[in-house]
Amino acid sequence: MTPLPHRLLAEFLGCLLLFASVIGSGILAQQLAAGNDGVALLGNTLATVAMLGLLITILGPISGAQFNPAVTLVMALHERTPAASALAIIAAQLLAAPAAVALAHAMFNQPLFQIATHARNTPGELLGEAVATFTLLLTILGTLAHRPAAIALTVPAAITAGYWWTSSTSFANPAITLARAMTDSFSGIRPGDTPGFIAAQFAGALLALAVGRLLFTSSRSDIPPGPSSPAPRD
Repeated sequence: MTPLPHRLLAEFLGCLLLFASVIGSGILAQQLAAGNDGVALLGNTLATVAMLGLLITILGPISGAQFNPAVTLVMALHERTPAASALAIIAAQLLAAPAAVALAHAMFNQPLFQIATHARNTPGELLGEAVATFTLLLTILGTLAHRPAAIALTVPAAITAGYWWTSSTSFANPAITLARAMTDSFSGIRPGDTPGFIAAQFAGALLALAVGRLLFTSSRSDIPPGPSSPAPRD
């Protein structure tokens, strides 16, 4: 069993690198795209999913590679992660958010923290964010039930699709939503729009849990505490 401090370090480091890759690639993509948002989104997508896949591969056996408070909540409600451990994991994920913003901005010689001005508050975007998070969590639960070794492929695939088929471009993560509120770049979101996004994310995650229990009940005992396999259990 991996000690909890090691798991917390893995979650913090994973979130730090993942969130910084989202923000940093958004900054560089915006600089290189010359105003073409499609090109900028493509660059942002490629960097994000590549980093996500490798982080799940190298850190999954340590912490479960949750990197997402919505995922951690679902795993706790699925009775695979004790409440105290889940709270500590979520705290590590949230602490990584400002650190990732500062790291990404420092690499591009920008102020360490900014106030995002990108509006994302339409009903369609909120629906898109709920759908994106539902798809991500259902992907995790279904993969763990049927092909856990494929998790480093299916989760990045869900995020890649979400970037391009949902109106919200698939944040699907409350912690990264908070990080994006601190960057006035291509990947940003106005601070006032974050509560709606986070509420939509948790709604989508809980719906995925309910659907997953119906679809994958026979494999429930095989589901470890995060989107990787094998993963430690308290």
